[in-house]
Parts: sequence; C-alpha cells; structure tokens
Amino acid sequence: MGGSGTGTARRARRFSLTGMFSVFRKPVVATVAVEAVVLLLVVLDVWLVVPPKAQPYSLYLSAAACLAVVVRRRFPFLAMLVAVPGFLAGWAQLASMITLGMLATRRQLSWQTWVGAALVFASRFVRWPLTEFAELSWREHVLDGIYGVLVAGMPIAIALLVGARAEVSAKLRELATSRDRERRFHADAVRAEERARLAREMHDVVSHQITLIAMQAGALQAQAKEGPALETAQVIRQLSTRTLEELRSLVSVLRSGAEDDGPRPGIGELDHLIRTSDVPVQLTVDHLPDTLPSKVSAAAYRTVQECLTNVHKHAPGATATIRIHATSGALDIEVENARACRTAEALPSGGHGLTGLAERARLLGGSFETSGTKDGGFRVRARYPLDR
Repeated sequence: MGGSGTGTARRARRFSLTGMFSVFRKPVVATVAVEAVVLLLVVLDVWLVVPPKAQPYSLYLSAAACLAVVVRRRFPFLAMLVAVPGFLAGWAQLASMITLGMLATRRQLSWQTWVGAALVFASRFVRWPLTEFAELSWREHVLDGIYGVLVAGMPIAIALLVGARAEVSAKLRELATSRDRERRFHADAVRAEERARLAREMHDVVSHQITLIAMQAGALQAQAKEGPALETAQVIRQLSTRTLEELRSLVSVLRSGAEDDGPRPGIGELDHLIRTSDVPVQLTVDHLPDTLPSKVSAAAYRTVQECLTNVHKHAPGATATIRIHATSGALDIEVENARACRTAEALPSGGHGLTGLAERARLLGGSFETSGTKDGGFRVRARYPLDR
C-alpha cells in the first residue's frame, strides 16, 4: 500500500511538472516570462548598488531606465534614449546595455546603433556629478574608457551574432526549400519519362494490335452480307475504332502530362454501352440531375463498363442489375450480377479493374466497395460526390 501511494505521488508530481513545462512552451507565456525575468534583473541591478543617501533625481532616472526596458521591443531607439540618463546620473547600467542590445538587434549597424553605442560609452566613461569626473586621474580615465568600450561593445557584438544566426537560419530555410523544389522537379522529370515510355509502348504495341483487329473486322464486314456474322463484324469494328480513339487520347495525356479535359465517355452513353456489352442488363436511373460533373459522369461510365466486362468474363450468361441514384449531393451506383450460368472461358485478367475503380473513387472523394451475394453473385457499390 505504501509503495502504491508513493508511486501515485511520484506520477502526480511528474504530471504536474510536465503540465508546467508545456505551459511555458506557449509563445505568449514564454515571452511574458522572459520580460518578467529581464525586468527583475534590471531592478536588482539598481537596487543592489544604490547608496542610502542617493539624490531623488538619480532614483527617478534609474526607475525610468528600468521601465524603458519594457518597451524596448516596440520602440528600441526611444527606450535606449530614456535608459541612458539613468545610467549617466543613476545606476541603471544593465538597463542601458539591454536596450542597446535590442536596438542593435533590430537595426544592426545603422546610425541609431552608433548613436546608442556612443551614449552608453559616454555614460560609462563620464562620472556624475561632473566635479568627481574632473578630479579623476588619467589612469582612471583610461580604465573607464576601456570599461566603456566593453559595456557598449558587448551588447552590439551579441546583437550582431543574433543577426548572423537569423541570417544563416534564413539561408538554411531557403536551401531546404530549394532542395525540396529540386526533388520535386526530379520526381516530375522521372514521371514524365515514365509517362513517355508508357505512351510509346501503348502506341507501338496496343494500338497496333487494335488496328489489326479493326482491319480484320472490316474485312469480315465486307465479306458477310447479312445475318449474325455481319452484326458481329460491325460491333467488333465499332468497338475497336472507339478503343483506338480513347487510346490516342490517353497517349496524348501521357505525353503531355496534363489532365485530360477533352471529350470522354459519360453517363449519357450507357445505353450504347449496355447494347454492345452482350450481357442481359436491367437499368434503373432515379433522380438524376440535369448536368453532372464531367469527372463524375466519366467515373460512372467506367464503373458500369468495368462491371459489365467482369460479368462477361467471369459470370457468362448471368443477368446484371444496374441502379443509379442521385441523392444527398452524391451519385450512387450499384451493379449486381447473378451466378454464372455456364463455365467461364479462360481470359487474361490482371485483377486491376476493380483496384482502378477504387482509386478513381478515392481521388474524387467518394467510396467504393465490393461484396458477394447470397445466390453466389457479385455486387459493386460506388459513391461519387456531385460537388466535384
């Protein structure tokens, strides 16, 4: 019990110290704390050396010098001018040095800094009252001059170091920014080179193969006079021609690196897509707005296209149900197919279609999910915001 109580007390003290340090990390609290410490030091500097029978005006000038420290950040030159009399005819040496340091920090080696340095040097070199200054020996004058140089030079030297540090920090930030920019340029160059390589491959390989398909379909269309063979040849030629057009557009986008803002298939072409898909489809469209964002319309088209392609490949003979519904500022698309009626043929499949749809939905700020149905079918749900 005793050990548990001691551990609890230690944790409480640790938490209290952590909370106290976290408070001092706040900029406003830290600034107030620094100002309070500085004011306390300049007051102690006067109070510890003031003689018992000091002249009232010396006390007033010293007090004014201490108060000038409070406004040194906002009015550095004025604060230094107010603090110097308290050093010359009083005992506010530290207050004059602090105001001179702030002036040099803000103005660096400007004429105001040189004026302040001369005044602080004179305040340390000249003794008040002047009758005492006249009675000093030459050795004491030399010694006071040396100390005057130190008293006036030390704040300026520290201020120049602070300014140099700030300048170095700014240069380092600029260098870091430049390096980040160079890295982005290098990454953009690498991506541009990769896009150009993909464009070449797509143009040289895929485009060539699709062109051959279109030519063969044209030859078949010329030979077939009527019947299913002619219809099949026409469909193949239309699909290959349209694929070539989209491929050329995609190659142009890859070469330029810009976003494709040109014509693209949209939700208005779903009827033609369904007619040429060779899949029995039930389409339901509800509450569709008059106009859709082009990206959302294209995403809806691609979603239905990929789903029908998957039905044709993996569930031949199955019917598909497509529901498109716009509500709550979003377009909901659901494609569901029944179980396959016959064995699917072995067709090339990389499994990238659904992954691409999920990435498209994420880029548009929407959602994408897939699931199986109770009868062995498959369901795809996609949601695209309409404010894109």
